[in-house]
Amino acid sequence: MKFPVFLFLAIAFAVGTPLVLAGKSDKIYEVVKVKDFEITGGGGGEAWTKAAWGEMKRQGKDGLTYFSRFKAVYSATGLYFFMTGSDERLTATMQKDFMDLFLEDVFEVFLWPDENQPLYFEYEISPLNRELPLMVTNINNRIMGWLPWHYTGDRKTRKKTGVIGNELKPGAVIKGWRAEFFIPFKLLTPLLAAPVKKGDRWRANFYRVDYDRKQTTKWEWSPVKGDFHRPKDFGTLLFR
Repeated sequence: MKFPVFLFLAIAFAVGTPLVLAGKSDKIYEVVKVKDFEITGGGGGEAWTKAAWGEMKRQGKDGLTYFSRFKAVYSATGLYFFMTGSDERLTATMQKDFMDLFLEDVFEVFLWPDENQPLYFEYEISPLNRELPLMVTNINNRIMGWLPWHYTGDRKTRKKTGVIGNELKPGAVIKGWRAEFFIPFKLLTPLLAAPVKKGDRWRANFYRVDYDRKQTTKWEWSPVKGDFHRPKDFGTLLFR
């Protein structure tokens, strides 16, 4: 299963297929190093006190005015994320992982460690704690996502979600929801040439989509033009 993907990429490079070039986003988020800790879903761990908030802004002038923000830290084994936002209702019904979660309420993280490769990682998590992890190829704006293979053990994420103001169930009237999750470096192995160290920079972005009141509202950290799959518009994670 791995072989055809990388054979495809090797052929793309051999024939000189141009990559999606890096852009000029001035967004930088500093990611501090911490010791590994347990995921609770509430973002109350001591490690989070070392992280600054990153704000996601609403895309466009229309849509809902909910706030959306995130934190990120890293350890020797992977990246931790905490994302939260205000809300009125859980528009989420999907009860399985690997579904098209982006069609309902969702938080998303995009990670692009190596700008020389047309390959980045996308992670989506729904209020119901369902996930969609993808390796994504973007060659000449032709996008294809691949689910992880042998997704077990120390390659698997850890995740937990929660709501503010009600029960965690489809259609619940709430005041907000949040997600806390861990992405191990081993899951990103094809993207990493070496262990992460202080001073490293990755291109990355953070998103949210909400479907309240029969309308779609999107939030982004680093502004993108068009759909979210535009790595040239990503911001930068700076590892401290």
